[in-house]
Amino acid sequence: MRFVDTNVILYAISSNPDDEEKKRVAYDILLAPDLAFSTQVLQEFYVQATRTTRADHLAHQQAVDLITGFTRFPVQATTLELVRAALTARERYRISYWDAAIIEAARMLGCEEVLSEDLNHGQSFDGTVVVNPFR
Repeated sequence: MRFVDTNVILYAISSNPDDEEKKRVAYDILLAPDLAFSTQVLQEFYVQATRTTRADHLAHQQAVDLITGFTRFPVQATTLELVRAALTARERYRISYWDAAIIEAARMLGCEEVLSEDLNHGQSFDGTVVVNPFR
């Protein structure tokens, strides 16, 4: 399974002409059957996709419909266990808490890869490897 970070979903809905290639890549990723998400990613997506300062912002119901569609895949809930694991990973790897929560959610779901442009491409976190699909 591959864990999808927020930026992948945001590129899939982008109408910015500069993001056209990333949009195509993101859209292709979201058609795959082997994906996983976390509640953190779905929350971040909603907040960023619907903010009115975003030129191509989504309406509330559009974002809700997309999030509902993503729940056909495994979704790791934000639990106390996840928070504790993320706090430990944050310290161990010297990354932000939010990035650590992404890594730990992916690990809890058994994902081999985290698809993200926000972390170091190729870095392994105890066997879960970051892949920047936009490279």
